[in-house]
Amino acid sequence: MSTYAYLGPSGTFTESALKDITSAADQLLPCANVTAALNAVRNGSADFALVPIENSVEGVVARTLDELATGEALEIVAETTIAVTFALMVLPQNVGKKITRVATHPHAESQCRAYIARELPDAEVIATPSTAAAAEGLKDGNWDAAIAAKIAAEKFGLTVIAENIGDNDVAVTRFVLIRRPSRSSTPTGFDRTSLVAYIGMDHAGALLEILTEFAKHDVNLTFIQSRPTGRELGHYHFIIDVEGHLDDASVSQSIAGLRAICEDIRVLGSYPRARK
Repeated sequence: MSTYAYLGPSGTFTESALKDITSAADQLLPCANVTAALNAVRNGSADFALVPIENSVEGVVARTLDELATGEALEIVAETTIAVTFALMVLPQNVGKKITRVATHPHAESQCRAYIARELPDAEVIATPSTAAAAEGLKDGNWDAAIAAKIAAEKFGLTVIAENIGDNDVAVTRFVLIRRPSRSSTPTGFDRTSLVAYIGMDHAGALLEILTEFAKHDVNLTFIQSRPTGRELGHYHFIIDVEGHLDDASVSQSIAGLRAICEDIRVLGSYPRARK
């Protein structure tokens, strides 16, 4: 049995993603935000944490990237992806009644903008910390409807009156599974390696230098994002995902080359890529 911290509260998409990697014997620990979930691993309250890292519509989850890049070191050991589908839900006794106030998370609102404009043009949209919080508030009678994951309706005894209301019906969120560093993974032949390259002061050609090291060894980049270090203007680092495992010669040689041109390198983990 293991304890899994996750971005809560109960009823979020993260909890849905956990169902793919946990068993009935495992304990799930909802946390208020990404930092709290990762700190639960750091302080030993949880064995693992599952947090979102990017969405195909909204882009990167900056807080996750920054925590992994600048916080106490942790290791990515797996990833999973789920389709992000939103549902409109109401209290069972209010099916068919006019909706004047609907609550949801701002990201969900942005992904359901066309539906809201078309079907709820006069409704006030209320921002909540999560889609699950919107569903929970609906249960308590704080508004007329909520836009959330279908799992939230099941959790809080709500009735779904419209499914798949997102503007993009192929939206996907990628989640990463985190633990304390062990570096004990073995190659599977279908892996991803995540790392942070700290370039020090920005200079002309810095990104090209990094890309060249991977190109020299024929390593494919699947993700790259620049983020400020927070120290001062001009200090940046790059979060990078590449195909392959740290034990693969091409990947290890690329990283060795980066160490020669970067201020520092943090390897976040080598792990199996999601197959869906």
